[in-house]
Amino acid sequence: RRRGSLGSLQLQVRLRDETVLPSHCYQPLVQLLCQEVKSGCQDGQVHLISLLDETTTAECRQEVAINLVKLFLGQGLVKEFLDLLFELELAKPCEPNTLFRSNSLASKSMESFLKVTGMPYLHFVLGPTITRVFEEKKYVELDPGKVEIKDVGCSGLHRVQTEGEVIEQGRQHLQSYLGELLDAIVRSAPACPPVIRAAFRRLFQRVGERFPQHQHAKFVAVTSFLCLRFFSPAVMTPKLFQLRDAHADARTSRTLLLLAKAVQLVGNMEPAAGRAKEPWLSPLLPALQQGTARMRDFITRLVGTEELQGEEEAEGRPLGAPPAVVKEGLLLVHKTRGKGPLLAAAAGKKLHFCLTGEGLGFGKSPSAEVRGCGGAAGGRRGGTDPFSACPLHQRIGAIALGDILAAEKVEEKSFGSSHVMQVVYLDSGGQQETAYLQCKCVNELNQWLSALRKVCGNNPRVLRSYHPGVFRGDKWSCCHQRDRTGLGCDRTRHGVTLQDWSDPLDPTVEAQRLFHHLQGLRGTLR
Repeated sequence: RRRGSLGSLQLQVRLRDETVLPSHCYQPLVQLLCQEVKSGCQDGQVHLISLLDETTTAECRQEVAINLVKLFLGQGLVKEFLDLLFELELAKPCEPNTLFRSNSLASKSMESFLKVTGMPYLHFVLGPTITRVFEEKKYVELDPGKVEIKDVGCSGLHRVQTEGEVIEQGRQHLQSYLGELLDAIVRSAPACPPVIRAAFRRLFQRVGERFPQHQHAKFVAVTSFLCLRFFSPAVMTPKLFQLRDAHADARTSRTLLLLAKAVQLVGNMEPAAGRAKEPWLSPLLPALQQGTARMRDFITRLVGTEELQGEEEAEGRPLGAPPAVVKEGLLLVHKTRGKGPLLAAAAGKKLHFCLTGEGLGFGKSPSAEVRGCGGAAGGRRGGTDPFSACPLHQRIGAIALGDILAAEKVEEKSFGSSHVMQVVYLDSGGQQETAYLQCKCVNELNQWLSALRKVCGNNPRVLRSYHPGVFRGDKWSCCHQRDRTGLGCDRTRHGVTLQDWSDPLDPTVEAQRLFHHLQGLRGTLR
């Protein structure tokens, strides 16, 4: 590597050549899928879903699963779809201890469903513990083969720690993290989104009916998704789940790995089995056994038959614009010549922003009383305030969802930063205004753009063009146009930038991708 070089990047690029038809052309496919899901396995005529399950290869199963989940979320039939997959999976020869451990279509669909609908809940549960691990940077190691011996004591009185002392210290730290995390999980049942609780309730019932003599199996079925495919991967790699902005260093990564292992062992509901594979986990066994008992009680409450008020309504509605907190955080409001309520109240200041399915609220700080739990629960708090789900203290104002016209990037030269976005909106008088908001990094910029475009995707008043620059003096910095209210010089982009499970719900797009997938199976079907 040359001096001064930043190194090299190796990219994997995939080119997709697809024919996209008008949206109405895919409606017969959507109707057929919905009809199958509504009828279920009652008449034994589940042709298309079974076909997808049997013919989808491991390479494309994840993509097909997320397409199906988003399609049925948009149709308000995701519960019925997942229940049908559970029924088809349980009809196959299977063992109670290995249920849903393979990468079947049912497993991948449930995993995708949790990511699409449960991220605010995940952040609420894991966020505080993950932040603590990153901030404390404790040395945690239980494996004697990997222990680093170090000096301890004050100046002039150094002594070498023994291996046993290092392991005991690591056990205490890890047990503290695990205890805090389990406390958060156990308390989180009321905060879990109703649609997730409903899906787990059906899974719990299906497995209980399939294995009546193995009552343990229905608990393992739930934890195999919740712990092994949701909580544990997020603990191990928090950046991939937007819990952190950067990957952990080597020491913190090891702590997170051990904590993720502990969560997996608790989720397996048999901690002693983990000791047989990795005997050095034995010091943690009492904490794991206690955690297993607490997890069992938590699952019982999570799938309980007591329905929250409005839960059934929340379960059945299409999830195009969820009322939960979609995104929140600190943003710098750049000072410009605008006159909207946001610019007048906070130009040149940092404010805490909160985006929900109703709009974008902003205040001086988050509210400690309602932070996280209100958004994760997936419902309104009552009353007449449409922004009551926003966890804001001393709220300054809010922009209704229907008044947001565009969310776009801003040229780097405009404010000397590559992570500034603009939110174009209508003020109370119907005048178009633009707020320029600076994020702390490019990753956060993309997350905000993703979230804003997700909730504004169905707004009929969105703009077709915008100015990527800023109006200074008597002209726009991007195109030098002198009319401040003239048409923009660049087209707006209403698709989400992340290209993953965070993409907005667009059943037509998902139907097109499923149609393309089925076209590729023509040779197999013959």
